[in-house]
Amino acid sequence: MIRVALIAAMSLLIVGCSTITEGRSQNITVTTDPPGAKCKLERQGAVIANVDQTPGSVYVEKTKYDILITCEKDGYETATLNNHSGVAAATFGNIILGGGIGWAIDSATGSDNRYDSPVTITMMQHSPSPEAASPQ
Repeated sequence: MIRVALIAAMSLLIVGCSTITEGRSQNITVTTDPPGAKCKLERQGAVIANVDQTPGSVYVEKTKYDILITCEKDGYETATLNNHSGVAAATFGNIILGGGIGWAIDSATGSDNRYDSPVTITMMQHSPSPEAASPQ
C-alpha cells in the first residue's frame, strides 16, 4: 500500500514537469540597434505587450503561437521580427518520464513552449528622398 502511494506521489511530481520548471509565462527582452525604439508585441493580430523604449523587457504568457515584434523610431524604417514559439527543453524529459499525460498538461497551459529572449532587431535609417538629395 505504501509503495502504491509513493508511486502515485512521484507520478504527480513528474506530470506537468514544464509547468513546474518553466512556468506559463516568460520574460522577453527586446533590444534594438540603435537603442531607443518603441516596440509592440502582437500575437494573432492582438497587441499583448509594449516596450516603451529599448532595451526593455516584457512578461508574456506562453502559447503555441508566434509573437510579431514591431519597432519604430524617428528617422528609421519600421522593423519587425517574428519570435517563433518553440519547444521548451523540459518538454522532452516530460514526454520520456511522464508520458502523454504530462505533455497534455503542459501543452494545455502553454508551458511546453518558449520564445527567444533576448532578441535584437536592427533598424535601418530612412534614406533621403530624391527631392532632399538634389540641390535647389
